[in-house]
Parts: sequence; C-alpha cells; structure tokens
Amino acid sequence: MILRRSLFVFALAAAACVPSDRPNTDIRLWTQDFEIRAWSDVTPPVSLEPIRYTIVVRDKKTKEPIADGQGRIYVTNADRLTKWDGFTYGPEVGTYHATLMFPAAGEWALGIQFRRDSTQLLQRTVDDWRQTVYVGDEPGAPSTTTTPSAPAKPVTPAKP
Repeated sequence: MILRRSLFVFALAAAACVPSDRPNTDIRLWTQDFEIRAWSDVTPPVSLEPIRYTIVVRDKKTKEPIADGQGRIYVTNADRLTKWDGFTYGPEVGTYHATLMFPAAGEWALGIQFRRDSTQLLQRTVDDWRQTVYVGDEPGAPSTTTTPSAPAKPVTPAKP
C-alpha cells in the first residue's frame, strides 16, 4: 500500500513538471548577465517557411525577467548565408518573439544577442546552437509538410 501511494505521488510530481501545451524543446543559453530560453513553434524547422521563435530572458543573478530589452536572433549556414530578426516584446513579462525563414535546408548555427536598453552593449550568447533545417515545400506549391506539433486530422469517410 505504501509503495502504491509512493508511485502515485511520484507520477503526479512527474506530470506536473511537463507543460501540456507543447513539447519541451527549449534551448538554454547564457550571456555575461542574462539567462536565455528559446523555442520555436515548428520543430524541426523546414526551409522556406516562417518559423516563430519565443525567447524568455532573465537576469542571471536575480532570475528576474527582463522587461523592454532589445535583442535579435541570427542564423548562419556553412555557405556563410546569414539571416536575423529583431525581438518584439510581450505580451508576457520578459518574453520576446522573432520570426526567421531559412532559405535553404541543412545545418545552421543560431545565436542570440541581447541588452537591457539602448545605453548598453549587446551581449552575445556564450555558445551558438546547431539546428538541422529540413527541406520545405517550394513557394506556391500545396503544402505537404507536416510537423510533429500539429497532429493530422482524422479522415471521416463520406456517406453514400
């Protein structure tokens, strides 16, 4: 009986740690003064489609969210093709958004730069992260790409 209760409590605790709205695909990065968490709305990303990134920035020492800061996310591939987008703030405190479109499939290096306000220098993340981008549909073609985050709708047979 005690073992059964212990397993039940453990299962509840484990379920509480996992957010139900999205899979845990967070990337964690650090600068000299900031702790940064980022994730995309499409995982894995595909080329030629806009990918929206959500970035949460906290002070490294106090763990307080940073409101109204300035930053950007940037990507570079092996051919030195570089794309970037500036952050837009909100609506949650310390949360920023940016959208990137990868023009080619392959491996990309991603990084983030951030500052509290315009009087400070941009701080670059200590490490970049690597992201494999898969081939997307050609522009104008009907979409055949499916993403793991968007489950397929069940097909219901037509009635005669």
